[in-house]
Amino acid sequence: TGFHLSGTVTEPAIQSEPETVCNVAISFDRCKITSVTCSCGNKDIFYCAHVVALSLYRIRKPDQVKLHLPISETLFQMNRDQLQKFVQYLITVHHTEVLPTAQKLADEILSQNSEINQVHGAPDPTAGASIDDENCWHLDEEQVQEQVKLFLSQGGYHGSGKQLNLLFAKVREMLKMRDSNGARMLTLITEQFMADPRLSLWRPQGTAMTDKYRQLWDELGALWMCIVLNPHCKLEQKASWLKQLKKWNSVDVCPWEDGNHGSELPNLTNALPQGANANQDSSNRPHRTVFTRAIEACDLHWQDSHLQHIISSDLYTNYCYHDDTENSLFDSRGWPLWHEHVPTACARVDALRSHGYPREALRLAIAIVNTLRRQQQKQLEMFRTQKKELPHKSITSITNLEGWVGHPLDPVGTLFSSLMEACHMDDESFPGFSDFTENMGQCKSLEYQHLPAHKFLEEGESYLTLAVEVALIGLGQQRIMPDGLYTQEKVCRNEEQLISKLQEIELDDTLVKIFRKQAVFLLEAGPYSGLGEIIHRESVPMHTFAKYLFTSLLPHDAELAYKIALRAMRLLVLESTAPTGDLTRPHHIASVVPNRYPRWFTLSHIESQQCELASTMLTAAKGDVRRLETVLESIQKNIHSSSHIFKLAQDAFKIATLMDSLPDITLLKVSLELGLQVMRMTLSTLNWRRREMVRWLVTCATEVGVYALDSIMQSWFTLFTPTEATSIVATTVMSNSTIVRLHLDCHQQEKLASSARTLALQCAMKDPQNCALSALTLCEKDHIAFETAYQIVLDAATTGMSYTQLFTIARYMEHRGYPMRAYKLATLAMTHLNLSYNQDTHPAINDVLWACALSHSLGKNELAAIIPLVVKSVKCATVLSDILRRCTLTTPGMVGLHGRRNSGKLMSLDKAPLRQLLDATIGAYINTTHSRLTHISPRHYSEFIEFLSKARETFLMAHDGHIQFTQFIDNLKQIYKGKKKLMMLVRERFG
Repeated sequence: TGFHLSGTVTEPAIQSEPETVCNVAISFDRCKITSVTCSCGNKDIFYCAHVVALSLYRIRKPDQVKLHLPISETLFQMNRDQLQKFVQYLITVHHTEVLPTAQKLADEILSQNSEINQVHGAPDPTAGASIDDENCWHLDEEQVQEQVKLFLSQGGYHGSGKQLNLLFAKVREMLKMRDSNGARMLTLITEQFMADPRLSLWRPQGTAMTDKYRQLWDELGALWMCIVLNPHCKLEQKASWLKQLKKWNSVDVCPWEDGNHGSELPNLTNALPQGANANQDSSNRPHRTVFTRAIEACDLHWQDSHLQHIISSDLYTNYCYHDDTENSLFDSRGWPLWHEHVPTACARVDALRSHGYPREALRLAIAIVNTLRRQQQKQLEMFRTQKKELPHKSITSITNLEGWVGHPLDPVGTLFSSLMEACHMDDESFPGFSDFTENMGQCKSLEYQHLPAHKFLEEGESYLTLAVEVALIGLGQQRIMPDGLYTQEKVCRNEEQLISKLQEIELDDTLVKIFRKQAVFLLEAGPYSGLGEIIHRESVPMHTFAKYLFTSLLPHDAELAYKIALRAMRLLVLESTAPTGDLTRPHHIASVVPNRYPRWFTLSHIESQQCELASTMLTAAKGDVRRLETVLESIQKNIHSSSHIFKLAQDAFKIATLMDSLPDITLLKVSLELGLQVMRMTLSTLNWRRREMVRWLVTCATEVGVYALDSIMQSWFTLFTPTEATSIVATTVMSNSTIVRLHLDCHQQEKLASSARTLALQCAMKDPQNCALSALTLCEKDHIAFETAYQIVLDAATTGMSYTQLFTIARYMEHRGYPMRAYKLATLAMTHLNLSYNQDTHPAINDVLWACALSHSLGKNELAAIIPLVVKSVKCATVLSDILRRCTLTTPGMVGLHGRRNSGKLMSLDKAPLRQLLDATIGAYINTTHSRLTHISPRHYSEFIEFLSKARETFLMAHDGHIQFTQFIDNLKQIYKGKKKLMMLVRERFG
């Protein structure tokens, strides 16, 4: 029939599935499918393949589909018997499905008072809807809700974010096709977003949404903006949308436009005095939600006659118009202008494009760009006049508290993409909506090209040049850094997206002219440009944009390219003093505010972009002494992070020493200069990369030449710690590899060595603990310097040095063949040492044994001198007994040096100095025994008995040792008789 299509669709068998037959029914009205059913049971937002197949079959083969009158007409032609037969056959064929309904209807028809008998006639599903009935495409609302709910529950995983973006794209497609379901579908999506349980968790917990999820909310807000700006929507429709938007807007968990859920740091400047005209505290302002702009857009209309003329005609001009006011309707050429808050005006362009009016969108976009260009020119003239009138006043008025790049409505992106779309089309393929109502035709895809000029373009201009110019205008706009982490990240992201789109365009002579024109404006336009002479402290930095401009302009106008890049290098927010002046948003930064500005959450990214810009300039300036000096000055003035300066120093070094060419000495010097700056910056601060930085600097200085190495050693105290200067710098400079690398003659080697020795002695004086050993090593080949270093060690030994350091130096002295000096240092080390009774695994034990062995090897006098020190410092019995045993095995001085020999007699334990050592050892065993017994547990009993056995060995070395030990054991039995099991073991072993 005319309003209902039914049929069967056969799906052929495949390997694993048998052939299936599906029953499909489709209702349609006024060229729209209004409802579908299919027995396949597939649930999806979109029509199943069977519905699509049946629809296409009807469209492509209308002759094959039999057309019937509406069923009511057919029934009217039947007589009583035919009707009876028709109903009974119908019930018989479908008796299981329709019999209950047939019985119920029969009962109602036979009942006089039933509701069915109150209505004249009966419904006919095949007869179509009334002319007044609503008609719209079929949309399975339940399925839309289910799918969105499912995607949201997956939290951005399993490609759910991509699926939601596809749904948003579907809404845009529906709007473009003027399908009224677009708004219905977006309403269903929004309701599911608002019902997302995570919303109510995030706000109280103070946690932020993920970036991808935030971007979905942004798109939701932008789509509502498009919908309410539909130029042909009915007032009642707009009223119902406004009501719905206000309802969502009032929900407590509705996301804020700036993404700030109160978890981020407050705007510091709001906490400081700001003067009488200060802005209202942001914490008290009602927060804008993702729907606020759409709600505000409900007040906008399209009835303005000037606007109507702009979008509906290519010939709308006024050549007699005087362009003398700020808000002129036409410029001096008679071309139309459109003055409106730029993001709002661009939202109109987006709405026109979205609702299938590309020609109208393009006309408005051109009017907006021409307005922006005129405004730019006026601003430049005004600034030049101000400069003449007030030559000494710094003007830094910020004209845009709300920047266009990173704006929620993406105005620059909208203008750019509208104009770029026009570059793909020629006049024939561009659909013209003369009456503003026809459907949009298909567009032919071409490469970006300069198509024939539109009526309101200058000679030689095209949609492409206009697109590029508006992108440059937007990117170069001076604008305040917005509040909140999300909005700041969005500024960076939006800027990078716009630049990546620009990078796809190949620059020809026409576009280079545009670049030159905009670059000059950016440099000269004062407060209106982010690259103006003086900018506000909190302006969004231009590093990323300037790097793009620099690389684009460099082959065509190097001077201008460097001017732009050097101007952009500044990062005022990190400087202690920033320009003040006529500020529309004053921030009188109190002196207590730290340089690292807490409101700038993306500061590390910004600094890395600044570093990238500097690196790009260094690479380009290779071989140009004047430019390299200028770039170096800029880096030293503007970059405040040591790690970034270090990166630049490394970059410069790599570029200067590329394998395929001779080293660029100027660039190497730049590299060294930056390295020296890093050394000075990090000298008194903790930096985990400091050792790497110092090693690198020596490598760099080596490449520069011997004079650079000499220079860093002579001024070491401004660059290095004493430890770094001796252990890394001087040691590396004096290494064979450095001498070979530099091809030094004897004279040069000696000069360098002399500087290294001077450095070593200075460092040893300043920090003997950490530098003395390195100083001695570095001074080995110069007798006077070596003696000086040794004297520094002796002077420091009594006060500033630990036994570990002294033992290390003493062992080094012995190794170098100075045993008496080694002995002297060892005795000094012993005076600092204190080993208690239970420290029998202390690392210094080896040093003590070594010191005693050294003294023993030197002779009786040396041993006699050190033993009192050992007795005083060491209270550990096992260590003392070990020393005692070693001293009794050989004669002192037997392995002595310098040919000294003695009689070969072993030393007596009854006389000094060994008697003193023996008594101390026995005393240590007695004290240790009592200490151990105070806290002994049964599991340590056997170990304790072994300890007593060792003690007995020492006791027995004394001539009356047997008696002493017996008395000692008896004493133990008496004192510790309570420990019966232990004392029984003692009796078993020792009687």
